[in-house]
Amino acid sequence: MIPAFYNVRDLTIRPATVLAPMAGVTDTLFRRVIRGLGGCGLLMTEFTSSEGITRSAKKTLRYLYFQEDEHPITAQLFGADPGVMADAARLVEDLGYDAVDINLGCPAKKVVKCGGSGLLRDLPLLEQIFRAVRAAVRIPLTIKLRAGWDEKSIVAVDVAKMAESVGVEAIAVHPRTREQGYSGQANWELIAAVKNAVGIPVIGNGDINTPEDAERMVRETRCDAVMIGRAAATNPWIFLQMQQYAADGKYDRPSDADRGRLLSGYYKEINAASLPDAVGKMKQFACWFSHGVGNGGELRRNVHAARTPSEVLESVERFFERRAVEGEDPAHGPSQQSARVEAALGT
Repeated sequence: MIPAFYNVRDLTIRPATVLAPMAGVTDTLFRRVIRGLGGCGLLMTEFTSSEGITRSAKKTLRYLYFQEDEHPITAQLFGADPGVMADAARLVEDLGYDAVDINLGCPAKKVVKCGGSGLLRDLPLLEQIFRAVRAAVRIPLTIKLRAGWDEKSIVAVDVAKMAESVGVEAIAVHPRTREQGYSGQANWELIAAVKNAVGIPVIGNGDINTPEDAERMVRETRCDAVMIGRAAATNPWIFLQMQQYAADGKYDRPSDADRGRLLSGYYKEINAASLPDAVGKMKQFACWFSHGVGNGGELRRNVHAARTPSEVLESVERFFERRAVEGEDPAHGPSQQSARVEAALGT
């Protein structure tokens, strides 16, 4: 089963489950929804530019906003300049984060030019970055990496050994190469190889879509924890479901009514926050989340036709209200999931 907890030095993560950093998704609003639903041990920010932080760029610093009920929480940074990364890590520590993480996994072209998985092609520079950041902060230092740049350069085990030798204290492994992006199948055998190579906690990531997947990953790789990314955007209940599955071998599934309440409540929070990218964020999340909803294609079309946050919210509420009237969601009264949705949204 999924471990009850793991330790990163003196930081205890309970349960041993982690929300992966996702650009445009894991902001404070989404993280607090996940925390409120239950079952997630560690939250992570969107990956954040070290250059932007050190220039005090207002847009970049916005990514590092968090609230007290999000602890334990890790800030993830990307960059390729050891000195700048060290300065950014100091700021993260000063802001009160529980740990700092270095992104070695993002495959986006604009990121690999200045960090992300691009650093897997330059291990000497990567070691300099590790040493600089480790010397700069007292909080735990972790990394998230991919298998390598391509199939001819699988370096995850080498990077893990080097990272451990210079003071990195936990490693998350997404066993796809940068060239794969998110295509193909994640090679879980590589997670097991990293686990066998180091003595620090190893967090498995990739192709976990259900609690059963998480259990199988732990069994096959002996990883210390599991990290969930895209599946949390399509099913924010997955952490709670893993906790339920670990306890008694079964788990609750949200009804369409539960999904409607969560999506509507989340969009209200986005609207109230007056985010500059509110419409884009709503539309992006609708693409993920609606794949778990009956007739999700219609919902996606409605959302993408909207032009303002208010129009997006109205289209979501109309969609779920009509489904309820048509009897497509045969829920009888409030469910435990409904109560958790309301608690997560503070209603």
